[in-house]
Amino acid sequence: MSKEIRDVVPAHYVLKIKSFSLFAKNNMGKYESGEFEAGGYKWKLILYPNGDKSRNGEDHISIYLAISGTNPLQLGGPIHVAVRFSLYDQICDRYLTEQERVTRFHALKAEWGVPRYMPLKIFADPSNGYLVDDTCIFGVEVFVIKSSGVGECLTLKASASYTHQWKISRLPSLGEDYLYSDVFTFGDHKWKVWLCPRGDYYNRGQRLSISLGLVEADKLASSQKVNAR
Repeated sequence: MSKEIRDVVPAHYVLKIKSFSLFAKNNMGKYESGEFEAGGYKWKLILYPNGDKSRNGEDHISIYLAISGTNPLQLGGPIHVAVRFSLYDQICDRYLTEQERVTRFHALKAEWGVPRYMPLKIFADPSNGYLVDDTCIFGVEVFVIKSSGVGECLTLKASASYTHQWKISRLPSLGEDYLYSDVFTFGDHKWKVWLCPRGDYYNRGQRLSISLGLVEADKLASSQKVNAR
């Protein structure tokens, strides 16, 4: 599990626990925090102070995020969430923060977390700063990922060639600045050839210029592109 040290306080919820040792003395194997809101949903932080043994969390702090209130997962589709758990270092005045993870909550999975978040031996050592004077501080950030529906579809087709012949009679006698061929169809699109007998703007009077044009390009969908060679 990748972690980082940062100064910023967790954005969505902070849980401060005093007299942490009383969990074990009172045989309290699990604690659920009060509700907090993030991303339009209500959540709870769940802590196993002596490890969640059902998920191989022995001798560790186990921490979970759970959706709270009337379960919206039974009414709608799954919720994709990026979660960060934090633990405050009271000596360095910084937060040890787990790198953000994206998980999916659904009707059969209303909570997610890390059973082996931190070994109890490291957590309980006062010199590490996590448990000082029997007090510790946990935090969590919850970012609900909602699709905006914006995107694009790229369709790649096998390369194919096409030959269009355009016969022009008596080219030297033509006085027009430019000529257009008849429209022809290839690759689900309409095309035409643009010919400048006396050269285009950059080659005026020097070279014959020829270009390929896409007909009705203004009817393409927004940001749609057609690549041709």
